[in-house]
Amino acid sequence: MKAIFFILSFLIIVNIYGQTGNAILSHSMNLDNQISKQIIQKEYSSQNAQENKKRHSPLLAGVLSFAVPGAGAVYNNQYLKAAIYLGVEVVAIAIGVTYDKKGDDQTEFFQNYANQHWSVRRYAQWTLANAQKINVLVNPDDYNVFDDNGNVNWDELNRLEGDLGGYYSHRLAPYGDQQYYEMIGKYSQFNVGWEEFGDDPNKPFNYGDPLTKQFEYYSEQRGLANTYYDYAKWAVIAVISNHIISAFESAWATKQYNKTIQMNVSVDKVNFGYFVEYFPKFNVKIQF
Repeated sequence: MKAIFFILSFLIIVNIYGQTGNAILSHSMNLDNQISKQIIQKEYSSQNAQENKKRHSPLLAGVLSFAVPGAGAVYNNQYLKAAIYLGVEVVAIAIGVTYDKKGDDQTEFFQNYANQHWSVRRYAQWTLANAQKINVLVNPDDYNVFDDNGNVNWDELNRLEGDLGGYYSHRLAPYGDQQYYEMIGKYSQFNVGWEEFGDDPNKPFNYGDPLTKQFEYYSEQRGLANTYYDYAKWAVIAVISNHIISAFESAWATKQYNKTIQMNVSVDKVNFGYFVEYFPKFNVKIQF
């Protein structure tokens, strides 16, 4: 057994130093056995130290990419992939900022248009004058829709709207509220408040009648603002998704980076005095 171990140790030493030099043996079995053990331990420790330096942290790669998409790819020396993630981030942010600004500008435009061409006073006058036509059970004298100064009493107007029922399906939100600007271009009951409809409270209008062009134009402009905000919203979703995907992908790529398989087949030559022996060698190295 000792003779076999000596030969194996000898072959290992030759394998380790075959590329750089020749192992010096004493030709004493016990001494050469100790030498071979020391050489193997030293070489194994050296290889482990080099391999550990090459290993990357999946957690660190994921955190880096979650903070800045592509940073984990840089950590793994995957520069093209890093450029793609960073490019997606820049484009998504640019789109989000651009369309959010367009949405703000469009909102300001349609609100100014409404302030110029839609009147709550015109709407309230027509509603009060036609209350009994809409609902015979409603007595317009029971509602103080206008105060002594001729201003609209919002609470009384809302009470009248609620009692009318029918196609008066909504109560007008307070002036300047987001719902205020939505309602006047969405529900036909507010069509009578547009300037194009006119100031005559006796002008007929029934549910299903054609709407004014101002109503339709305003509705389109408000819808365009919502479209811009939708684009901005999807851009924000893209930014968040880019961070998450980049983080998970970088962590996974780091695991693959650490998991290597090295295989090679070679033939080692060993000199025994005047004799030369050849030994086939198959190396498999798996690192997790």
